[in-house]
Amino acid sequence: MTRAALLLGCAIPAIVWAQAPQQDSMRRGAEIFAASCTAYCHGPAGGGGGAAPRLAARGFDETYINTTISNGVPGTPMPAFSNTLSRGDLTAVVAYVAGLNGIADIAVGGSALQTAAADRLSLSADAERGRQLFSDAVRGVGRCSTCHEVNGIGISVTTPIAELPADVSSLQRLATPRVVTASAAGDTMPALVVSNGSQSAIYYDLTAAPPVLRTTAPGSVKFADGSTWRHASVIGSYTDGDLELILKYLRAIVANNAGR
Repeated sequence: MTRAALLLGCAIPAIVWAQAPQQDSMRRGAEIFAASCTAYCHGPAGGGGGAAPRLAARGFDETYINTTISNGVPGTPMPAFSNTLSRGDLTAVVAYVAGLNGIADIAVGGSALQTAAADRLSLSADAERGRQLFSDAVRGVGRCSTCHEVNGIGISVTTPIAELPADVSSLQRLATPRVVTASAAGDTMPALVVSNGSQSAIYYDLTAAPPVLRTTAPGSVKFADGSTWRHASVIGSYTDGDLELILKYLRAIVANNAGR
């Protein structure tokens, strides 16, 4: 999906699946995806590695997938593929990406999908709302899941938070010790370094959202400790109440993992 992050969002009625056999549809979807979505963006089989996020095993549901592939994401390079693909090909791509997210047994010819994904974690009403806010598509790239992966949802740009903040104020002041200042071609930028070896330097440029993964020749970029970048600068779309609900969701995840 050319030069785009696939940000999956608002609900619309599910596509009515074409009458072609499911296996043929999935095969066709894989072919279209490989030709249109792999090289620059989402990587082979949606595994990441390009300029756009990983799509495989992200926990997306069929409505998310259907909506974004069909309608695109306004304000981003993610196009509306309903404008360029035939109905059958569009259905095939949706089916393929659904398969990458554990959705199987598509009811070919029907209006619904059956999912084979594991049952969701049981959450309180507040924690469930926090889960929704964590990956709230209407916030575009200003959502937590742009940089954080929790319970299989989101993009792991940064490492997991070592210790869950005690309250909203602590979350807003969250320290970012791994963010450094990168200098390249006369420009400076806040950066998260992925690797800096003899073959290449790979880092996330945090100048704008979503972070851009850059690969440069060794020696062409210099990294210095410290940065003026702050966590609060990227969560401004959330109210204090929203952040409290997100914390309740994260606490539920921590409690669930501790009980395993």
